[in-house]
Amino acid sequence: MGKRLWVTGYRSWELNVYGPHDPKLAVLKYMLKSHLQTFLDDGGEWVITGGEMGIEQCGASVALALKPAWPSLKVAVMVPFADFGNRWNEDNQAALATLRQQVDFSASTSSGPYKQPAQLSGYTRFMVQHTDQALIVYDPEFEGKSKFAYEAAVAEGKRRDYPIDLVTMPDLEEDARNYGEQQAARQDE
Repeated sequence: MGKRLWVTGYRSWELNVYGPHDPKLAVLKYMLKSHLQTFLDDGGEWVITGGEMGIEQCGASVALALKPAWPSLKVAVMVPFADFGNRWNEDNQAALATLRQQVDFSASTSSGPYKQPAQLSGYTRFMVQHTDQALIVYDPEFEGKSKFAYEAAVAEGKRRDYPIDLVTMPDLEEDARNYGEQQAARQDE
């Protein structure tokens, strides 16, 4: 297993997750925690993600919460251009800024403001070239923005050993059931 994991996937709006108190976030965090713990148990060192609201920010938050149990874990948030998120509302901009301050490393893959789509494809190339494997929450049956990351990871896997841990919609449904059972068992205690 590789030492550097790229975590990406659906945006919050693609998952119908709205706001920091949406109950669906608990299931997503449960799922991400399970996958990240496996990565760390296998010797993983870096969790590298982007700044998109949804799986990426959620993944960074979960990784940060795991740091006390895995002190050598490093977390990075990479964004595709310097003014990434500047069109978001103030709360979402503040959440991204806070997250970027909490991680071990954060930078943009393009130094200037957004100018052209090539910056986004350059970002995706950077992410597959600077990681050893990917955790992608994406289902080809339910396309979304993560399609580009998934396709880039598959292409990278044809060039070198680049494992992809793909979490599909049926996987998320199973995680939701498991999470619900776990919560019900806790209430019964």
